[in-house]
This record gives sequence, structure tokens and C-alpha cells, in this order.
Amino acid sequence: MNPIELIRKKRNGEELTKNEMMYLVLGYTKNKIPDYQFASFLMAVYFNGMTTDETAILTEVMLYSGKVIDLSSIKGMKIDKHSTGGVGDKTSLIIAPIAAAAGVNVPMISGRGLGHTGGTLDKLEAIPGYSTNLALRDYKKVLKKCGLVLIGQTKEIAPADKLIYALRDVTATVESIPLITGSIMSKKLAEGIDGLVLDVKTGSGAFMQKFSDAKALAQSLINTAKAFDKKVLAFITDMNQPLGNYIGNWLEVYEAIKVLRGEIVPDLCEVSFTLSGAMIYLGKKVKSIKEGIDLSKKLVANGRAFEKFVELVKLQGGDVSYLYEPEKYPKSKHKLKVKSKTEGFVSAIDTYQIGVAALELGAGRLKKEDVIDPKAGIIFHKKLGDKLSKGEIVAELFTNNKKVLADTEKRIINALRVTDNKPKKQKLIKLIMR
Repeated sequence: MNPIELIRKKRNGEELTKNEMMYLVLGYTKNKIPDYQFASFLMAVYFNGMTTDETAILTEVMLYSGKVIDLSSIKGMKIDKHSTGGVGDKTSLIIAPIAAAAGVNVPMISGRGLGHTGGTLDKLEAIPGYSTNLALRDYKKVLKKCGLVLIGQTKEIAPADKLIYALRDVTATVESIPLITGSIMSKKLAEGIDGLVLDVKTGSGAFMQKFSDAKALAQSLINTAKAFDKKVLAFITDMNQPLGNYIGNWLEVYEAIKVLRGEIVPDLCEVSFTLSGAMIYLGKKVKSIKEGIDLSKKLVANGRAFEKFVELVKLQGGDVSYLYEPEKYPKSKHKLKVKSKTEGFVSAIDTYQIGVAALELGAGRLKKEDVIDPKAGIIFHKKLGDKLSKGEIVAELFTNNKKVLADTEKRIINALRVTDNKPKKQKLIKLIMR
């Protein structure tokens, strides 16, 4: 085999065999195939796609480029959840403790913020002392002890994915469903899971803004999970407005704590309890998703879910005093209240722009070398359909960089569309796929 022939084959829309895929992917991973040739292959995939079988083969090759964790010594079902990313999406911090409190093992390897979306690892690291960088033996120990572990991708997990993703990021080939599927599933399957709940976002704050694209991605992820004989449920959920009211790393931990301690944040609770209910159902602790949702609510109400979160944070080195007294967390140097310049009903929110505003305040990285400020972020007070009066507070901004406040304020105001008529309420859970 040689790379030129295989690039040509994919360019012409033909299907690659397992041996051909191994030759390309492992050749690139071992520095035997240069960047420029593998980039050509990625672009050919971007334009011509892959068959279901090819996508499963790509995932398998990426998966076995590193270690696959063996969790057979831990009794019970191991169920994880993956979200395609959104603004204010702190559901992992809520649903993982709920599912673990229900007796489901939750081995979760999470990611950092990507573009305008936040990352679970950055949120957890906002808790002083919390370590997301555990060795695999410690990963197993924590999971065995509390039924829950949340860490980042280690060097041993799907190393091919790290290299390929870095190349996709600089060759305009990120938005390819087969490549996204291989990236997500190679990492998730390496965790040692039995089942997976997928939260595929759609709308103005999602990577897959069109519903049809979100549905196609969900189906690709489902097909690949089934090819590896894993239980899977996918939910397409709305990202046309921030989820919850808090955006930014510590702010999102704070809102997750509030929910775990029983506060009702309607949209965040609906999505979170649906996802945790599905995890509990796949974990065979209940007979339906509905029963799982009901149990989720009970585990929050009786305090067991919050206790499980405290146990996790303690085992991974975090200072749990901030969970009990979140108000003592350090505050940003600068704060600004954004006020409405008009009146009417909030009929649309450009959620992407809200995410970018949080980045500018310091809640994410605009450049690779940027250091995240865990305190920075936004409290966004309005939801679609809400009545808005002139001069009413729309959002509160928090940052240590005073220079960005004026531009960020304009970005927030411009992200809102206000009309005289109240818009129809949109469904949060748009579709369930199996």
C-alpha cells in the first residue's frame, strides 16, 4: 500500500478496507505518513464522507492506537454521557453524581472548552485542588470507591485522536460527521463502558446548528456504538439559548451545586434529569427513562446526589468547603450589569455570541496559550419568550479585565432579538433516538 493510492481512492468516493485504514491512521500516528498527505486524506473524507462500516473501522483503529481500560473487576453497569457542547451546559456535573447515587458506575473522561463552548474539565478545575489528571490505576480506584470518576484524556487513551484532531483543527476538516464520530467514540469506548447516553445539541449555540445535521450526527454515533455492541440512547436537545443562567467555569459549578441541593432551574433541570434518567435506565436500575427521571428527582431531594458529588471532589483532591459554602469563592475585580435598551419579548438569542462574550471575559481560550480565569463569566437572566422592559437587567458580566467590558456589553445586546409578539415555546428535548 502507499498513501497516494489510498488518498486517490477516498477522493474518488470509494470505501477503504480495514487494512487500508490501519495503514493510514497508524502510519500517521507513528510519523511514517507526513501531515500534508494525511491532511489530503482528511479533506477527501470531508467531501466524500464514509460508510457506516468505514466509520466503525476508523473508530476501532483510533481506539486501539492506545489502551482500552478494563473495568471488569468493578461490578455493575458502566454508563457514560457525552454532549456535543453548548453554552452554559454544565449537565455532566449534575447527572454523573445522580446516576452514581442510583448505583450506576460512571467512568467519565471529559474534554476542555472548544471554541465558544465550555469544557467539563475546565469547570472541575475551577474547584481549588481538584485533579483531572489521574493515572489509570487511580481512575479505577476512585470509580471503585464512589461509583464515579471524572478525568481528562490521558496519553494512553486514543493517542491517534489527539494527533488527528490537532490536524483537523488547522485544515478546516472539523465539521465532518465520520471524523467527529471517530473522535468521540474512540475516547468513549476506551473508558471501558457498557453504554452511552448522547446529548447532541442543535441551534444557534451548537456546532450542529441545523436539526438535520444534529440528527445525522446522532445516527452516526448510534451506529458506531452498536457496532461495538454498546447500549446507546441519543437525545437531540435545544441550544438556541444558554442552558441555565450561569456561563463560565466557577459560575457553572455554582449553578450545578444549586441544582444538586434542590433548587429548580427549569430548563437545566429538565435536560439534566432526562439525561440522568436515561443513564439510570441503561444501567438497569429502573425499567424506563420516566422511572429514571423520577428517581433522579428523589436522589436530589434526599441529598444523596449532592453527597456523591462531594465524595467525588474529595477523592480527586478538591476543597469541598467551596461546595458547602460557594459564596466564599474569590470574586472578579470588575462587574457590569447589562441593561436592555428596548422593550418587548425575547424572540431570539444568538447563543454563539453569548459564548464568545464569555470567552472575551476570560472564561475560555481565544488563543491556545491563554490561561482561563475560573471566576470570569456571565449570569444571563433572560429566556426565550420572557418579557423585557427598557432598562431591565439582561445579564451580569464578571471579569478581571476591565478593557473588555464595553465590547462584551455590546455583544450581549446585539445577540438579543426583541419583538412585540411573544414567540412560541420551543421544545428542549427535540428527539429521542435509539
